Amino acid sequence: MPSVRRVSHEFLERQGLTTIFGNPGSNELPFLAELPDTFRYVLGLHEGAVVGMADGYAQATGRPVLVNLHAASGSGNAMGALTNAVASRTPLVLVAGQQVRPAIGPEANLASVDAPALMKPLVGWAAEPACAQDVPRALAQALFEAELQRRPTYLSVPYDDWAADAGENSLALLGRRVQRADTPSAEQARRLVEQLTGARRPLLVLGGDIDSAGLFDDAVRLAERLGSPVWAAPSLFRLPFPNRHPLFRGVLPAGIAPVSEAFEGHDLVLVLGAPVFRYHEHLPGSYLPEGTRLIQVTDDASAVARAPMGEALLASPAAVVDLLLAALDAPREPPEPAAAGYRPAPEPRTTDGARLHPEEVFAALRDELPHDTAYVVESTSTNSSWWRQMDLRHSGSYYFPAAGGLGFGLPGAVGVAMGQPDRPVVGVIGDGSANYGITALWTAAQHRVPLTVVLLRNGTYGALRWFGGLLGVPDAPGLDIPGLDFTRIAEGYGVPSQHVSDPEELRAVLAERPDHPRLVQVDTALTTPS
Repeated sequence: MPSVRRVSHEFLERQGLTTIFGNPGSNELPFLAELPDTFRYVLGLHEGAVVGMADGYAQATGRPVLVNLHAASGSGNAMGALTNAVASRTPLVLVAGQQVRPAIGPEANLASVDAPALMKPLVGWAAEPACAQDVPRALAQALFEAELQRRPTYLSVPYDDWAADAGENSLALLGRRVQRADTPSAEQARRLVEQLTGARRPLLVLGGDIDSAGLFDDAVRLAERLGSPVWAAPSLFRLPFPNRHPLFRGVLPAGIAPVSEAFEGHDLVLVLGAPVFRYHEHLPGSYLPEGTRLIQVTDDASAVARAPMGEALLASPAAVVDLLLAALDAPREPPEPAAAGYRPAPEPRTTDGARLHPEEVFAALRDELPHDTAYVVESTSTNSSWWRQMDLRHSGSYYFPAAGGLGFGLPGAVGVAMGQPDRPVVGVIGDGSANYGITALWTAAQHRVPLTVVLLRNGTYGALRWFGGLLGVPDAPGLDIPGLDFTRIAEGYGVPSQHVSDPEELRAVLAERPDHPRLVQVDTALTTPS
């Protein structure tokens, strides 16, 4: 009879999970024994970076990814990065090693006590099989739960299970396929179309799930047929709509009152592929203006259940967009004259000192890099400068830490670049966040990932300084981080680096197209997120 390990490896290979991101410990080695040559193991030097890389890779490829973690300690190290994967609904399959079964009860060293509980409530499903013969089935469930829920899952496996006899019934797993179709009924579709076409001034709010589902271009067609303004949902992790399109109004501010203000004058708000809503700053007010109705369409049952207002339709956004496009075979109104072309970016702001304004950096990125470049951004204090200067017209152009947890940027950029090796990828990373995932540079160097990291160094946690003003705490300690030279740090990890000090030099550097990772450090002036 085949071993648990052999059946599990074959199942993973048939399902296409042959790239494994991990940082193994002793408990994980038996799983990795006899790993087929068709598998690729991507080693990260810290579990936070491992999950961040896997998150970026899964988002870029649109496929689940296997993550190999070590027992309780490694799983704990990964949990900060896991919050971003949960918020972006990334289907990661986390498999962690556990002590041998006889050692778990006595809590021997490296035993994970109640391992499934450790990762809850973050993951969508967590388990430790009751016996060795159930490991392959549980591994299959972990994958299918991740796919169906679009949320990370977690499986803890005692390491003596891998060599055990899997039993003849385990082979039935190898041909399994699980699919999901969430198409609205005819009545639901009719009512939604009537509500939308009957509205006087409809408004679209699009979430990151629109880009994740490959609906970027369809969203443009839908908005143009409606002639409807478009907002991106607050706390945006993927860009669902071209940011310089004449119908685009920007990213909604993440507060109750300003969101309500943005909806003034609209009788119907259709939210596609987003929770309602992921607020951040506590700015209380009415959820909706008087006379405004809201309809949410998402395939995230949890987001539907917890929404504080509005109607909801639990369905595939892709199916709903398709039926709306079919129903709206012509624009509701002739397009405005401005719709003939995208809005140009303004002249970038400059500074009087030696530091560049972030807008000068972003204008250089916009002008010197290919239009289909994918940007992984983790520089919160430069948010307003980013949206003033960038011109993003392609699907998959923007990635941001979905839960705001620092440490996604560098690893996420490595993962996106590995997942889309034929597309230019740039990580735009602040010096405050870079340290959280800095070890990802080593993985980039080892795999010769063609990635450009633009490191914005302002010597402080800029977003926290801004929040200090909002919260009336201007004298908080621990906000400055002087003395960091990322060119030397990156060189130590094997990544070629340089320090750029003026806009023309930066443009010349960005015009180069190396086939390996590089880091470009730029000193920038302090700005605020908005």
